[in-house]
Amino acid sequence: MDTRQLSLESRLLQLRDEIKALETSSQPPERLKETLQKLCAERSALETELINLVVSPENDARAEARDGLREGLLAAVQSLEETLRRAAARKPEPKPAKQEGFLARAFSWVTQRSWTAWVATLALVYVLLVAMGALGTGFEALFGGEAEARAFFETYAGNPFVGLVAGLLVTAIIQSSSVTTSVIVGLCVGGLPIHVAIPMVMGANIGTSVTNTLVSLGHIGHRREFRRAFAAATIHDFFNITAVCLFLPTEMLFHWLERLSGAISGALYGSHGFNMDSINFVAAATAPVERALHGLFTHIPGATLANALYVAFGLILIFAAIILLGQLLRRLFTGRAEHVFRTAVGKNPVAAIGSGFAITALVQSSSTTTSLIVPLAGAGLMKLKQAFPFTLGANIGTCVTALLAALAFTGEGAAFGLQIALVHLLFNTCGVILIYGLPPLRRVPLVCASSLAKLACDCRPLAFVYIIGVFFLLPILCLALYRAFA
Repeated sequence: MDTRQLSLESRLLQLRDEIKALETSSQPPERLKETLQKLCAERSALETELINLVVSPENDARAEARDGLREGLLAAVQSLEETLRRAAARKPEPKPAKQEGFLARAFSWVTQRSWTAWVATLALVYVLLVAMGALGTGFEALFGGEAEARAFFETYAGNPFVGLVAGLLVTAIIQSSSVTTSVIVGLCVGGLPIHVAIPMVMGANIGTSVTNTLVSLGHIGHRREFRRAFAAATIHDFFNITAVCLFLPTEMLFHWLERLSGAISGALYGSHGFNMDSINFVAAATAPVERALHGLFTHIPGATLANALYVAFGLILIFAAIILLGQLLRRLFTGRAEHVFRTAVGKNPVAAIGSGFAITALVQSSSTTTSLIVPLAGAGLMKLKQAFPFTLGANIGTCVTALLAALAFTGEGAAFGLQIALVHLLFNTCGVILIYGLPPLRRVPLVCASSLAKLACDCRPLAFVYIIGVFFLLPILCLALYRAFA
């Protein structure tokens, strides 16, 4: 027997031991199969070489040894294959069912039936409206209300840029462009020049978008939801910023808004005014509950502390309503309901703009309307391109309050009140026609909102930096610098 043959037989014996050892191995089945295939391939190659060496029929002893070794290897392979089959067929033991809490069981019971899910959705929308009313009331009481807003505007009315920043800051604080523009209408009736008030109206348009940006923070715990919701909220910001960048310089140069609104108000002057409160159904429905909640907080010692806590209560209520509303909307907007909603709002831009306009004219707040679309976007039921035209419709609808407030004035300065309200309407309408009508401009808010949402999703504190910096710290800094050097 030569040395090579002894080496081959020794290695074949080692392979048999290695294959047998695999039976008790703790490796996963896939890893076992891979190892077994390598060993079998090596065994086959060695056996072929051994056969080539042992070609003499005289060497029966060697042939018998080789056959015995081969049978042992085959037995080891068969045993290991059987072990692998049993391991693959073995089913994992079922994990014990996790006990659900009371809230989880209640939510599951609500969503099992269509009618209870819809009732719960309407209730959460009502809670969201009440919470937003609480937020606005708290901020307004905390910072002095309409009287302070009027005094603030009169102080910073000399410079167009400062007027823009002042309108932004006041609207961000009181959470309502309708209130801000109504105050500006009153100032114009009282003698504030139209060209001074126009930048304030533009600033109010930017400031009103802070509410739905705050609402998007209710999705911050879920990465993908937050990215969609934050983009749908900030597209309102970037549309208004783009409109201001286009129209403020041209207005300062050519005064086209002032002249066009003056011509229209001259034709419409003398219309009989009426009070918007008589048709504000949403405010009538939410005001009693909101007043009752505010009354509870007035018992807290210290007016500033009470109002600050009321603002915090409104924010917490908004986040809770948004989280629950998002989960309900995922279950409701499937099948036919989703098809109807997307046909009415999501697929047709004209229908989406009309829907946004109608709802905002009813609730008298573009912040409220655009905030209702944020949970839909966060839940993935509305894409950013579909939410965009709805937001534009809401931007036009918010002008109705200022128009009706202007029509309620009579006397010598009433025409100027109507003129500044028409400026607000023309600014938003022309912005929609120009920016949404031209594809290159249409992409600007979409790209900016998507990019900012991606950055905020990767670094979530950036969302708070954006809100606090853009809507509060930057305007305050600009006004402080103006006051110091004016």
